[in-house]
Amino acid sequence: MDHKFQLDLTLMPKELKVLLELIKDNNDEHIYQHKNEWLASMDWNYFLQLAMHHRIYPLVYLKLKEVASELTPSHVLQALQVEYQKNTFQMLHLSGEMERVSKLFTEKQIRSLFLKGPVVAYDLYGDISLRTSKDLDILISETDLAKTENLLLLEGYEKEEVPTVLNEIKWRHHHIAYFHPKKKIQIEIHWRLHPRPMKEPEFEELWERKRTSSLTKHPVSFLGKEDLVLYLIAHGARHGWFRLRWLKDIDQMFQDELDYKKVSLFIKEYQHQHLVGQASVLTSELFNSSIYAHFSDLLKRRASQNLAQKTIYYMQEIMQMHGEVSEEVLSYHKRYLFSLKSIRQKVLFIIISFYPNPLDEATLALPKRLHFLYFPLRPFLWTWRKSKKLFFRREVPR
Repeated sequence: MDHKFQLDLTLMPKELKVLLELIKDNNDEHIYQHKNEWLASMDWNYFLQLAMHHRIYPLVYLKLKEVASELTPSHVLQALQVEYQKNTFQMLHLSGEMERVSKLFTEKQIRSLFLKGPVVAYDLYGDISLRTSKDLDILISETDLAKTENLLLLEGYEKEEVPTVLNEIKWRHHHIAYFHPKKKIQIEIHWRLHPRPMKEPEFEELWERKRTSSLTKHPVSFLGKEDLVLYLIAHGARHGWFRLRWLKDIDQMFQDELDYKKVSLFIKEYQHQHLVGQASVLTSELFNSSIYAHFSDLLKRRASQNLAQKTIYYMQEIMQMHGEVSEEVLSYHKRYLFSLKSIRQKVLFIIISFYPNPLDEATLALPKRLHFLYFPLRPFLWTWRKSKKLFFRREVPR
């Protein structure tokens, strides 16, 4: 490593380190040399849990089957095979719906860009069975939101109910989910790539740079290479890279033919230096990716290295970031997210935080005609919630 920085991986379990070795590209010789040592005294149940949690089990299954099947317990290979097959069927199911929805949107003159799912799996790996996806993420122009919602509701999708005050959902959030109860498919409709205040391209710019996938008969549009790599980096960074699959995607893209001159322009324009620096450190350290020539300046930045180290907290154990999250994890994640922001973004974030949200309504219910009062009341309601929480902590016996 010519940048003389190494991530502190002392708390990373052996099982996760072995999983990392298995999903590296061009690593077969290294695996053959060390597999007896690596796979000895392995906690195979934990190994399986990690492979499932990080959504890398398709790649792990194929690699173990190819280079270490004799050292892998049969029940482990069988469990991975079952999940691999289930994922293949799931991706085929999603591919069919992706094509159908793309065609439907085109007929209704709704321009759509698929952000993840089968189209990205095919683009990155050349095989949709090698990547997992639980839903379809589609970016549309904000002007088409109402038309898109009506269309999906007519198609049998049900809208996720999101509490909102003063119609803040359009700018406080960046997507909303729709679920089809019969097809068991979820679609996330995005009107932005990321939550505010993150800077990003306008939809028209992304549409001009779009690509068309050859995966399906009907054309399916998705992001241009340079837009896709920056989108996936920013998405992974916001989630603390708590799934290794996201980082593996970046490793794949860094090995592809990118227009790095264009990428560099976009990095500066959308203020992604710290995010790309973080991803560069992580991929170079965890996957041995040779990208120094392109991002060597970002790689050497102390901010990039510090942000990369912070993500190991999320990776080194099975950590869920959705649903019920412990207070410790939630507190860490809030601090982490704030550290990701540029100075400009931090200022905008603080300004946005003064806008009312559903918690204010839950604290003090006001008639809809008086919702404007939440603006001056918000600091007091926030203080009240914090003081009640602190009082409750002190009063509850331990």
